Order: sequence, then C-alpha cells, then structure tokens
Amino acid sequence: MSAATAISPDSGPIGRPPLVPLATLIGRELREENSDTPIVKYEYYNYAKRGEDLVLIKPDCLRVPNDPSTSFSVFGVFDGHNGVSAAVYSKEHLLDHVMSAVPEGISRDEWLQTLPRALVAGFVKCDIDFQRRGEVSGTTATLVVIDGLTVTVASVGDSRCILVTPGGELSLLTVDHRLDDNEDEVNRVRASGGEVGRLNICGGQEVGPLRCWPGGLCLSRSIGDMDVGEFIVPVPHVKQVKLPSTGGRLIIASDGIWDAMKSDVAVKSCRGLFTKEAARTIVKNALRTSGLKDDTTCLVVDVITTVRNVTAGAELSLPSPKKAQKLKALFFGKRSHSMGDEGKAGRASRSVGSVEELFEEGSAMLEERLPSRASSDPFRCAICQVQQSPTEDLLMDSDTEKSQNQLDGPFLCTDCRKKKDAMEGKNRPPKPPKNR
Repeated sequence: MSAATAISPDSGPIGRPPLVPLATLIGRELREENSDTPIVKYEYYNYAKRGEDLVLIKPDCLRVPNDPSTSFSVFGVFDGHNGVSAAVYSKEHLLDHVMSAVPEGISRDEWLQTLPRALVAGFVKCDIDFQRRGEVSGTTATLVVIDGLTVTVASVGDSRCILVTPGGELSLLTVDHRLDDNEDEVNRVRASGGEVGRLNICGGQEVGPLRCWPGGLCLSRSIGDMDVGEFIVPVPHVKQVKLPSTGGRLIIASDGIWDAMKSDVAVKSCRGLFTKEAARTIVKNALRTSGLKDDTTCLVVDVITTVRNVTAGAELSLPSPKKAQKLKALFFGKRSHSMGDEGKAGRASRSVGSVEELFEEGSAMLEERLPSRASSDPFRCAICQVQQSPTEDLLMDSDTEKSQNQLDGPFLCTDCRKKKDAMEGKNRPPKPPKNR
C-alpha cells in the first residue's frame, strides 16, 4: 500500500515544462480576460500522510452581493493535528466569522482598513465556537485575502505564506508560532500560566522541541486544542501589503514544506513555472529532501497585472520576442546567462516598484487588536457580533473608573470576555505558597 496519496487534480508523470516569460503570460491572460484588473491564478498540490491538511480556495467572493466591483479572493491552508475536525470546521466557517465582523455599507478603503481587525475577531470566534463542540482537535490557519493589489494575511501556527515580486523581492507575510523559534511567545505562554519545556525521558534527559504543558503542543497559537490550555491562543498575526503594479506570486504551504526547505529555495525551485507545475515542484522537492514525514501541502497564487514602468508612469507595451527574452528574470524566470542581460533585467526590476507594507500586528492582547466600541452601537460584542442589552449591571459598571477606561476599548459580551481573560491568564487559580 502506498504511504502517500496525491490530492492534486493532475497526477500524471512529472516533466519539466518550458519556462514562460511574464510578458507572454500577461499577454495571453489579458487577451482572454479582456480586463486591466489583476487576474488571480492558482493551483495546489498535496501529499497526505494523515489527511489533516486542508486547502480553502474561494476566488470569486463578493463583499456586496450582486456587485462585481466588490470582488475579492480568499485562499487558506489549515494543518490539523490530533484529528482533522478543527481544520474542517475552520475551512468551513472561518471566512464567515471574519465577514460577520465587517460593517455593512462601507467603502473599499474602509473595508481594507477594517479587515485586519475583522480577521482577529473571526479567528477568535472560530476558536470559541469550535471549542464548544467539545472536541480536542486543533489546527494551524493561514488565511489570505486578495483585493486588487492589496494582500492581507492572517495566521496562527507554523504554516507560512511568502510573497515574491517580479523584481525578485521576497517577503515573509506570516510569523511562525512555534515555541522553538519564538522567544516572545515562550514568555507570553509562561506569563499566562503555561509551562514550556522539552519532553523528559528516563534519567531526566530532555529531548525534542519545546512544548507547552499540559498537552505537549509545539505551537503557541492555534484554533481549537481545548485540552492544552487557554494560553494557546487563536489571535492571529496579521500583515497587509500592497503589491507593485507588476503583481506577485504567493506561496502558501504547511510545515511539511518549510521543514524541508527555506523560503528562498522554494521560490527558486518554481521560477519560470505556471502555478500548477510550481506547486507540484515545491512539494516534490520537499519530499525528495525529507521524505513523507507529515502532510505536505503547497498552494501557489499568482496575481497577474499589466507590466507598468513606475518611474516613467507609462504602461509598457507587450514586448517583442527579443524584449520578452530580456524580461524573463522579471517574473519567476531563470536568470540570463548573459551578464549584460542580467544587468538590464536588474535595472528594469528596480523600476517597477516594490512591496508596500500597509499594516502589521502580532500582539495576543485583544484590546490592542479589536476596534474601540462605536458610539452608535456601544454594546455589540467585537468578537461574536451579538448585540447586548444595556443592562443595569453594564450601566452601573460604566460609572467606575475601570469600566470607563474599558469604554475606550472593544466591548465584549460575557462569554467572549471570559475567553479573553483566560487567554491572558486572569482566570487561573493562584499558585499555592511554597513550603518553607
């Protein structure tokens, strides 16, 4: 029996296809789509060992029903552990929870500014609802929202999203929440009441990666994992960037990829390939390096635009075959063997602009991540979006100095506030005094 199951729609023999310059790709896509708006192309490839990796692909979302001008795309990778239940639930419900936290009737600019906070609320709501089911499964989650040239990524766990531009600029859009690699998260977990250490074997020898106890989870953030402790939080790291006018490529993958290769190696391995062959090549190279030790999933998303010369502000015409050859290196193509051509490609890549960072925040403190209560709707929970009645207790609390300070922050219903306090270690019982 085979140890691996391919879940790609194309399971034929692997052959190295010819490299395709960006100019040719752009010309073909724009002629087919007859549009100057960015075109999103995507494919994924997967080898399963436990069947706990899931992929979310929603390329045709509408923020306002029946209004194509409000379209956006969503992609996600969920790497489950201790069962697949949390990954399945997150794939099916996370986006709905995020969108429920986006106010209706807002403009596109307001939507993009609101999205980072809505992602935080959606992740926490997804975790609360899943834990109510009483299942012990957990999952990483990396959710990518693409609206035009604006890319917003929210993540918990150690799946990763990287971005590469036609000019070769590589950006990591996620932060690994793996205790072995993140000292800030180790300190946060300990401050919240968790214990962090390696597995003890006979004789007190410590082996393996850092883990959080109880439970022994190697991650500090996830969705689910109700048996581990509330200090394992679902609050995501969020980063929002604007792509250059030449677009870019996103590589979203589970740790089965990143345990086997570095980000720049993944980029180089798929340079010059269309999305389907790019995803397949990255997975195959990872398996060739480390074998099938875990589910191994890679999703490649290309945001394709017309090539623009940012410095001159003029749109470049589709190049002749000679010019196309010189532009190969601009977008995932192999470098030219000619030093002269390489120098020209380098100058061209610098002229098309680079990634613009719009927002980044990774704090686990919800007061810093959620919107302040609106004066028009002060008792709507910022996480579950349930409207609360202004009861006598709420009104009495508003007279205290402590509650007056809270009025400047997000309003949370009783259940969501309990979740917040538990994540911050405020509900844990005091430790008994040590015997002298």
